[in-house]
Amino acid sequence: MAKKARQRISYVLELPNSSPGGHRLGVNGLAIDRDNAILYSGGRDGVVCAWDLNCHAATPDGHSAVVDTPQQPNGRPKSITRFRAQTQAHTHWINDIALAQQHTALVSASSDLLVKLWRPLAGDPCEPVTIGQHADYVKCLATPSQSASWVASGGLDRKIYLWDLSGAGKTLEIDVQGEEVPQKGSVYALGVTHDILANGGPESIVRLWDPRSGGRITKFVGHTDMIRAILISESGDMVVSASADQTVKVWSVTAGRCMHTLTMHDQSVWSLFSDDPRLDVFYSSDRSGLVVKTDVRGTAGDMDNGLSLAVAKENDGVSKVIAWDGSIWTATARASINRWKDVDTSHTLRLPEAYRHHRASLTTVRSKESAAAPPAADASEPLIPAKSILRISNTASFPLVIGRDGDGAAPGLARKGSEPLAESAVSLVEPIRHLPEETIEGQFGLVKHRLLNDRKRVLTLDTAGDVLMWDLIQCRPVESFGKRHLEDVEPEVNTREAVAPWCSIDISSGTLTVVLEPYNCFDAEMYADELVLEEPVDFREDQRISLGKWVLRYLFANLIDEEIRRDEAFRAKLNEGVTKRIAAGRVAPPLAISIPANPGWAPADASSATPRAVAQYPPTTPGLAIGLATPGSPAPPTGPEGFAALSPLEKRASYVSRPSMEREDYFSDAIQSPDGGPKPAPTPGTEATPAADDKTAKPAGEAATPNPKDAKDTAAKDKDNTKSPTTFTQKLRLGMSFSTKKLGRSLSAAAAEKPAVLDEKAEESESSSNHEKEFDDSFLGVLQKLRSEYEKQLSDAPDVPVDSRLTPSLANDTPVLKLPPATQVIIQEETSGGSAEIYRGTVASVGCSADADAIENRAPRWLGEALLLNALPLKDPVKISFVLHPWGGLLPPIVSADGNNRLNANRMLRVKKILAYVAERIDPVPEGMEMEMRPEEYLELYCNDQLLPNKMSLATLRTQIWRGGNDVVLHYKANGKKEIPMPPAPAAGEGNEEGAEQKEQKQQEEKPSATGV
Repeated sequence: MAKKARQRISYVLELPNSSPGGHRLGVNGLAIDRDNAILYSGGRDGVVCAWDLNCHAATPDGHSAVVDTPQQPNGRPKSITRFRAQTQAHTHWINDIALAQQHTALVSASSDLLVKLWRPLAGDPCEPVTIGQHADYVKCLATPSQSASWVASGGLDRKIYLWDLSGAGKTLEIDVQGEEVPQKGSVYALGVTHDILANGGPESIVRLWDPRSGGRITKFVGHTDMIRAILISESGDMVVSASADQTVKVWSVTAGRCMHTLTMHDQSVWSLFSDDPRLDVFYSSDRSGLVVKTDVRGTAGDMDNGLSLAVAKENDGVSKVIAWDGSIWTATARASINRWKDVDTSHTLRLPEAYRHHRASLTTVRSKESAAAPPAADASEPLIPAKSILRISNTASFPLVIGRDGDGAAPGLARKGSEPLAESAVSLVEPIRHLPEETIEGQFGLVKHRLLNDRKRVLTLDTAGDVLMWDLIQCRPVESFGKRHLEDVEPEVNTREAVAPWCSIDISSGTLTVVLEPYNCFDAEMYADELVLEEPVDFREDQRISLGKWVLRYLFANLIDEEIRRDEAFRAKLNEGVTKRIAAGRVAPPLAISIPANPGWAPADASSATPRAVAQYPPTTPGLAIGLATPGSPAPPTGPEGFAALSPLEKRASYVSRPSMEREDYFSDAIQSPDGGPKPAPTPGTEATPAADDKTAKPAGEAATPNPKDAKDTAAKDKDNTKSPTTFTQKLRLGMSFSTKKLGRSLSAAAAEKPAVLDEKAEESESSSNHEKEFDDSFLGVLQKLRSEYEKQLSDAPDVPVDSRLTPSLANDTPVLKLPPATQVIIQEETSGGSAEIYRGTVASVGCSADADAIENRAPRWLGEALLLNALPLKDPVKISFVLHPWGGLLPPIVSADGNNRLNANRMLRVKKILAYVAERIDPVPEGMEMEMRPEEYLELYCNDQLLPNKMSLATLRTQIWRGGNDVVLHYKANGKKEIPMPPAPAAGEGNEEGAEQKEQKQQEEKPSATGV
């Protein structure tokens, strides 16, 4: 079975004092439900918010997110936007949102690779559901109309997908990779009608497709930089595209070329919006924060005569602009959303005198469209400043003749070709609206973090400037430092530790997300005596606790409880039959009893089942018959292979016709011979006679002691057998047991060989069947394997109840944690473009039936083994090499027999364990005596002339003290609390003699042996 893609577990820590109603990071998507007056926003925090519009006063129980509510000049209060609902739709940035199906369905596209659908107007709104998935970030969405049943999405995987809104999945796939450079085919902009689908991206080309067949229609070439936004007219004959080359181009689908190039922006154009079916009025925004409204109505197709106004100016780039009912909403990199008052560009607009004359000259064209005379300008409206009127294109005839200060000429404002506007001219642009009418405030999100050395605590900085310290094990903040620099707080709370990496931190969504990968989440350990627990727990000496296993145990504590309940229910069904069989065996006695033959009595008829009243039968005494036939042990008999015999109730139908051998086997557990015939069972007072060739048999109750000679003979035989493998040696490798009599019988007996062949085939088939049985490479596979073992155990021993094999870690291995129930738990699967979410719940919900089913089918196998079996992936421990020397030669040296004093140990080994090793070598305790003082009480360990704490680990020592790549050099010395005698120096002769012996021994060892050669 093919393995799944690598999966990882993430959990999201809940922000303190957080309440629904506002984004934590910047906003990327906006959409308006005109029927219900609802504004939807999608943010970089993965949240979709819904806001009620046109509420003239906040309800007492409503949540108002408006900063100020000043009154309008007419005395009426400004409209107040009120929070309606929100949902955590994604785990990464939301890049775009779109409304569909008569504004009842909101679709969101995210960098978590998913396209999701949320129905906020449903009576019981549920969580968003996934309707599609890309292989990379999903950047844009488009829907042809509110009556359409599908939505289009484009992403960095260079694909456009059409997704069915009812959940039927993908209906069309279009590959849009670039012609010259495939990577430039990423889709950043999308526009669609029922007949035309347009996309753009880094390739700077607008491509048109048929959304019904996926076929290519044409392409528009003309932009010189990335295309960021696309609009298509309702009739499908005009396409408007905005690009990072600071231009907006108008394309004719019929003519197949660019009709106009609009240059009212001086920065990269990021967004376009229009609710006009003909696109005569549209809004655009750029990287500098400028929001522009362009009106080309009444120009008879000559857009150079249109009007382009600088309506508003944000402090940051505007990623999305949307307008409705006299208001404009802008989304930026900040968590707040601003609402600006729109500018009416109809004929009532008050313009400077020169502009009015110019527009009046166009009335001839307008009169052809409408017989009514144009209305006069509204005197109550403020005069539009000349600096707010933008030159719509490089070929426009005005405002070249009008200065930005009023009536004077300003020829310096003209641009030729694609010349950038002069810096002085840029500064002259003045927006009509200087302040928004209201601001929908967001919340504070995390923007910076520092993981401390203990890898259990994290410092974070939010958008308000507050520094907070979190405990990754407790899943909650533990200390607030107020508005300070993160770099100033870090040295105050950091410790000298070196802990193996076991998690990674992600704050891209404004929250603290801890990511656990299977390859290292169990690497980090800490000593149990360093824990601060609410309730005392008895730990073993120097017990270590895996941080990853600890936190996973209680993130999924409710799931473990649910799996234990399911395991009990499964075993209860299996054990029902066992209980019935045991009960039946106690109630129903066997119907046929074998009575031993007695001299003087005539033989009984083999077919008779009931004694007849004739002289050839002995007297039938029930007690005597049962005493002779019933085994002395009340335990149920078992077969030679450990299988329990059937109960009398199950055998009563066949006992009448069975030979006496079977009845004897049931009661006395007779031993079967290799040839299949019965073998008399020994009586309790005697032992079975071993086979003649079984030399290793021992009397019952006596342990077999190995014989050195036999061991050598066996080793020699094994060595010979390895040269020519046979079926016998293969069976030995498999750990099978065989009868010695079967192995010792004569090979000339052909009849005896046939059962051996049959047994061999049966064993091979059984072995192959075991290998063929595979389980899912998932959490469910762990449960499947457990249940298969239960069933096998029941088939092997039908009368033995099946016990649970679930062994989750206990409190002395993973101390009890009380995690916040709202902590989110996420399971993700890696793809070529990122990580896709396959499950999301909370600590409280993972134990629900539906969530447990989802986790069983989607979670990785390693998680199931860690939670249910307490089995972690095998991994070699990391070791550190070090050298021990006495301080100043004041203590005896530690040198091995070969003169090497280089040692290595687990990275978690503490200093006190090294001192215990030193004490064992230089000051051994005589046998039978107790240790007077612990080694760490009279010995000290130094590195780089620094005294090392007894609880410091080798990893911390190497990282914080030694700080080098070679072997760590350590020196031990006594602190004077105990006298350690120096060994006497050897005499000169003894030393020379010992040196000669060692030299001779070394020469003997260096001589090549015949066996080695």
